[in-house]
Amino acid sequence: MKTKAYIVIIGAGISGLSIAYNLAKKGVKDIIVVDKSHFLAGATARCGAGVRQQWATELNCILAKKSIEFFSHANETLNYHRDIEFKQGGYLILSSSIAEDEQFAKNVKLQNSLGIPTRHLSKEEALEIVPHLNPNSFTSATFCHTDGHVNPFLMSEAYYLAAQKLGVDFFFFNEVKEIILEEGLIQKVITDKVEIDTHKVVNAAGGYSQEIGQMVGLDIPVYSENHEILVTERTKDMLGPMVMSFSKNIYCQQVPHGSILMGRNNPKALHNHDISSSWRFLDEMAKTVNHILPEVAKQRVIRTWGGSYNISPDFQPIISDTQVSNFFIACGFSGHGFMFAPITGELLSQIILGEELEAYAKDLHISRFDNMENIDREHSVV
Repeated sequence: MKTKAYIVIIGAGISGLSIAYNLAKKGVKDIIVVDKSHFLAGATARCGAGVRQQWATELNCILAKKSIEFFSHANETLNYHRDIEFKQGGYLILSSSIAEDEQFAKNVKLQNSLGIPTRHLSKEEALEIVPHLNPNSFTSATFCHTDGHVNPFLMSEAYYLAAQKLGVDFFFFNEVKEIILEEGLIQKVITDKVEIDTHKVVNAAGGYSQEIGQMVGLDIPVYSENHEILVTERTKDMLGPMVMSFSKNIYCQQVPHGSILMGRNNPKALHNHDISSSWRFLDEMAKTVNHILPEVAKQRVIRTWGGSYNISPDFQPIISDTQVSNFFIACGFSGHGFMFAPITGELLSQIILGEELEAYAKDLHISRFDNMENIDREHSVV
């Protein structure tokens, strides 16, 4: 086992994998990725597998658009021997009030200005796309046909294998216990299995990013909370696009093998690392899906689970260097780390290597929270 590295990446979820791959692709050697558990033990494997560009903030729109462009050629770029299951069936996002419809009109204008082909639909137009919708459950909708689905297990494996081929080392079942600094400079990462000499660290620890930041004296303004999800048995083709409603608190999509995934948030969720599942979630979800998609509600549930959302104050990611020299962070994705992973790896590799960043990326810096009154909050979230 190696005990020296040019850089240590903490967290082998999709963000850590993408960062490792992008650094190795640019010729960086001696990269070690450490993870406290086995491959895909964290939030990546628990996500809803959707990828969308329909956001209310320009920053999230750009991140999503660039990531979807990568997903469209990921198999070839990563020379993956399988298929990441990139399916562009679209996202249909429902509005249920005049205020929400007015906000959606603004969102569509913003998205179109950035080259995202979203359309603002009447109720009748939305029903043509998803006939199973209860027409009394919404007033209008937006639709983007280039949004869709990617399999998080296969996408992660594609990054993992590509990074390995480029020489990246992975240390699983290595929990980081301490990061040693001397005179403000990183010297060593200590896990429960090995001590690694290094002067650069990336914090891509997902739900545990706050705790990793504390190891170098950095207070990262993020917290974690449990979001629950379920999967049904396989069924006939019922849903082309992902159906989503922010005001009704639901997302629902049929994945390529036929099962249907659906999830929601819990407004009363505590800020902790709980990832359990509850009967209350199942009860609330059953009521909501029966109201919006009554045919889908007839399907039998085969499993439920929870996953950790690492949430920032503006519901947008933090991808940046920090006041601690050579300590970099990619966290606070607020439930959207999987769909932003390609651009996350590209941007953080640029930051680490001192390359010039595009103007928009500077708004991802942690320093934007120095003045909380000026932050631009993302509201298009479940």
